Amino acid sequence: MDDPTPAPDHRPRSPNARWPVRLRYTPPRGGRQANVRFLGIHVPGLRLGRRGVFGIGRDKKDEEAPGVSGRVRLDRRTKRLTKRLRPGEIAIIDHVDLDRVSAEALVSCQAAAVVNVAPSISGRYPNLGPHILIDAGIPLIDDVGPEIFAKVTEGDVVRIEDGVIHRGDDIVTKGILQSAETIEAATTEAKAGLSLQLEAFVANTMDYLKRERDLLLEGVGVPDIETKLEGRHALIVVRGYHYREDLATLRPYLREYRPVLIGVDGGADALLEAGYRPNMIVGDMDSVSDEALTCGAELVVHAYRDGRAPGLGRVQELGKEAVIFPATATSEDIAMLLADDKGATLIVAVGSHYNMVEFLDKGRSGMASTFLTRQRVGSKLVDAKGVSRLYRSRISTSWLLLLVLATFVTIVIAVIVSPAGGPLTPFLADKWHKFVFWLTGLFT
Repeated sequence: MDDPTPAPDHRPRSPNARWPVRLRYTPPRGGRQANVRFLGIHVPGLRLGRRGVFGIGRDKKDEEAPGVSGRVRLDRRTKRLTKRLRPGEIAIIDHVDLDRVSAEALVSCQAAAVVNVAPSISGRYPNLGPHILIDAGIPLIDDVGPEIFAKVTEGDVVRIEDGVIHRGDDIVTKGILQSAETIEAATTEAKAGLSLQLEAFVANTMDYLKRERDLLLEGVGVPDIETKLEGRHALIVVRGYHYREDLATLRPYLREYRPVLIGVDGGADALLEAGYRPNMIVGDMDSVSDEALTCGAELVVHAYRDGRAPGLGRVQELGKEAVIFPATATSEDIAMLLADDKGATLIVAVGSHYNMVEFLDKGRSGMASTFLTRQRVGSKLVDAKGVSRLYRSRISTSWLLLLVLATFVTIVIAVIVSPAGGPLTPFLADKWHKFVFWLTGLFT
């Protein structure tokens, strides 16, 4: 007979409660979080409920406080910050004239808000980043000043209301809360100064031509590489505008021509995300993952003209060898020059910069090299930008499914009624598999 005495309950209890304490872990979704000590044990990442753990630590007032709340991630380099920014967190950056690529990365990370130490649109030129954040519904607070990096520590939970940043009951700092109207007004003013930026761009272009004429005209300084490009197509991927859409549209081309895949810094990760392994990685090696650097691709480290290559140390730490390419051009430019010098018959560029606003949006005088590089390789260069918007298949999914069904029914009936159905079965099965493979290629 079973003992009617219930077994003792050894589960932890609250000091002032008569029922077992139940801790429930909820994955972070941008809400307030805390590091909790329970019975002397540190429990990180525990999301506090309306009344916290043991009924204390967070009250209804905190839960219903106006504004946007979240954990802080801060870095003076935006592209470095986006590597660790999680959905629902607040990004604190120091980025004058926020460019489009950085803004799209922040949107992709699902930032709860963006706090900029500098003005996101200074008036030098009509940059595109602030528009993207506002259109995505992400609050943008500008010009808060560099002291916020000393006042706020990564991991702090802050609340933003009307441009004022709170930590608990304290005001950390204040900034300018941007809106669609303020950004539009600043953009209109910036367009008036675009002619001055154009003059500066032309001056930078001439200066670059004087310094790199031997590289541009004769190919002097281009290093030897192991990857064979002679007589082949080269696909150069930069993690720039619409690179995902263009890579998806180019899948039939990639299957048929099998070009040499060259990733420029983060473009190597873009290739891996799309299911391709890069043959070569070119760049400073500061925005590419360890996974990409160790995937087996040949590595070409972009160095300064004097031979200094800050990215070489990271490559060597991973136990990899690399080729050094000293040049004052951008990494995407030296990738094009390398492919052209080594005999590529066609260079297809994905995600690269191709107009004046994008050159300025990159935010560096070295973009002048891009203009001259395109003049050098122009006869071979095909820009894939916008291919996904230029052409889309007009065959609807319903018609394709109907075609598949009709083909299948026809084949089944033919096999059943025909005396030669038995011998034809392997042949028809092979044709069917080829048809399914072709159909799958249309969707992918």
